[in-house]
Amino acid sequence: MDKSNYKVTDVAGKLAKGFLHNPLTSLLGVFLLLVGYIALEVTPREEDPQIEISGGAVMVVLPGATPKQIDNIIVKPLERRIKEIKGVEHIYGVSAKNVGIVNVMYYIGENRESSNLKLYDKVMQNMDQLPKGTMQPIVKPFDIDIDIPIVTVAFYPKNGSKISTVAMYKKIKHIQNELNRIENVAKTTLKGEKKEQYNVQVDLKKLSGFHLSMGQIVNALKSLAVDVPDVKNRTKDGKLVLFGVKNAIESIRDVKSLIIAQYMGSPIYLRDVADVSIGENIQDFRSAEILYKKDGKFDVSKKQITLTLSKLKGTNAVVIADKIQEKLDEFKETLSQEGIGFKVTRNYGVRADEAVNELVFHLLISIVIIALLLVFVLGWKESIIVTFTVPAILAVTIFVAFMTGQTINRITLFAFLLSLGLLVDAAIIVIENIHRHLHSHESIDKDMDEILIEATDEIGAPTNIATLAIILTMVPMAFVGQMMGQFMKPIPQNVPVALFASLVVAYIFTPYLSRKLLKKPKMHHHEHHFQKDTLEQKKDEK
Repeated sequence: MDKSNYKVTDVAGKLAKGFLHNPLTSLLGVFLLLVGYIALEVTPREEDPQIEISGGAVMVVLPGATPKQIDNIIVKPLERRIKEIKGVEHIYGVSAKNVGIVNVMYYIGENRESSNLKLYDKVMQNMDQLPKGTMQPIVKPFDIDIDIPIVTVAFYPKNGSKISTVAMYKKIKHIQNELNRIENVAKTTLKGEKKEQYNVQVDLKKLSGFHLSMGQIVNALKSLAVDVPDVKNRTKDGKLVLFGVKNAIESIRDVKSLIIAQYMGSPIYLRDVADVSIGENIQDFRSAEILYKKDGKFDVSKKQITLTLSKLKGTNAVVIADKIQEKLDEFKETLSQEGIGFKVTRNYGVRADEAVNELVFHLLISIVIIALLLVFVLGWKESIIVTFTVPAILAVTIFVAFMTGQTINRITLFAFLLSLGLLVDAAIIVIENIHRHLHSHESIDKDMDEILIEATDEIGAPTNIATLAIILTMVPMAFVGQMMGQFMKPIPQNVPVALFASLVVAYIFTPYLSRKLLKKPKMHHHEHHFQKDTLEQKKDEK
């Protein structure tokens, strides 16, 4: 049979025929591997996929209202209106004195930005139904995406250090501002900090002796902290002149010299009824401590301030965590001179990188196992051909994941491991059929190219249908809702892509590599018997 006499009937044969002698086929293979490697390096890495959780809180203040009034005229009407929003799963109303709070939770998977806009619009549309005297409602969305920190750093005074908690807070506040400038760092918070303030401790006996009230002291202190600008006409060139009342609190002496009232014609100063000092905010009883393990036991060391940093959704936790660590190292010497030590107590980037690298390592082990198995079943050349297709398929899949805004996480790589056994099916079927054709008596007089094209084209239709059937089994998983659907979403996103890529790669590269590595076996013995049988058959016919 001549090569030109064979008619290609399937897309598998068309791909094999089109790329069999194409000089760009080898370049395409190198390009796929290179693109896959780059995509693996630049695709954002996370330990777990980020789940979209939407919700918010609506806070409405009505001064002087009782909890029952708040519930009847604010909370319940708001709940009824918010229920009109599509996608709302739960509504929780809280009524307290002067204020009502309505917490809204959307179904998991709802678009967060769209949900926040719907909530804000619904509240603003019903402003006219709120009772007179109600203050402007505050709509505060839940920022679940940026509330979970990827790095936490504990700062603590070193042994022998005399630095105060306030001074340490000021140093760490500066570091917080610097770290917040790092690209893709979203939210930074401080826990256990002690801020600087003037502490006024009133002697109630003295207060009673001067016939004063706490309200008088509070009002007097408020007058110091108010900065009220005053507008004074215009200049000749039309500019406004603002004269502000300068904040009078500059020292403890200023606070102590504050006149509270007058008693029998004499002024009563704050120092007469209270003790004034400058220090930490003593009314904040919250604190954090760092623990050290010594001799098998945890020993409380010292109070510490924890700095937490989170990232924007869809960004690379590994890269951001590394940048944070680099910036911290820049402050290490300065902090040490100040008597401040620090320790990174949580590094989500390291955990994410380790999880991804471990699964990639297991992926490579699986590829090696497949290669060794094929050596014993088909031969080492056939094994090389099939083994090449696996990284090429994964390269295409990772690149598509990167282009569609996905991240590499444990579930993404689990999808690759899940589909790994399926990825080699198409390549094994093609190489097995090529192997069978090469060792067939009917292929003695056939050209090598014809054998490769015919063998690939022959299994095209059934392989396509089988792969399509497997892809369709993954489709229902894409419609699973709630937490499980969000968590397992990378599987229906990546497995079908990997399976489709396995078909294309198998049809293009398996025949191409077979032409480079495989040869038609010399079947002299079989050929002699075949010719002898043919001559005997002709004699019998005569």
